Amino acid sequence: MTHRPDFSREAGLLAAGAQAVAGVDEAGRGPLAGPVVAAAVILDPNRIPGGLNDSKKLTAARREVLLELLPQVAEVSVGIASVAEIDEINILRAAHLAMQRAVTGLGRPVHALIDGNMIPRGLHCPAEAIVKGDALSLSIAAASIVAKCTRDAIMVDLAQQHPGYGWEQNAAYPTPAHLQALRNLGPTPHHRRSFRPVHNILYQEKT
Repeated sequence: MTHRPDFSREAGLLAAGAQAVAGVDEAGRGPLAGPVVAAAVILDPNRIPGGLNDSKKLTAARREVLLELLPQVAEVSVGIASVAEIDEINILRAAHLAMQRAVTGLGRPVHALIDGNMIPRGLHCPAEAIVKGDALSLSIAAASIVAKCTRDAIMVDLAQQHPGYGWEQNAAYPTPAHLQALRNLGPTPHHRRSFRPVHNILYQEKT
């Protein structure tokens, strides 16, 4: 039997007095280009969309349906950290900054359920980290869908401005095709200079 995320953690926190519970997840820590995107989602216990699951376990079409539906039945906030911020403070801190921005954007007190094993610094609310939370918590699963779809759309847009890297297919992850294009075409302004494959190509070009 395949386990699906549920609302039990959220229900327990609400019963214990939490005003609202937000699931928080990010997308884009691994790619070589583009921003890192986080989402925070407060589900209405009485209007939880059917079929919510870890974004990686859903088809692109199903993710898009849920992306359109979620803002109609839930409170949704997105936070972004730029390539410049990633290169300046490192990808982990940038991902946490995006999460912090997403939670702040909700504009009200929440108890945050964070996907992963770390609670972002600067998160001014009660929070707990849940490893593989997108497979366990419906709120985190919802956030994973919003974060992934939002970031994928950004990369499709950037792919039109910078053709040849295949970002519309690979979302700037280091696929063989993307790495080959990086070697052939060189880095764009949207590539993360602090990431080794990009740094190495820049270094080789200067020597």
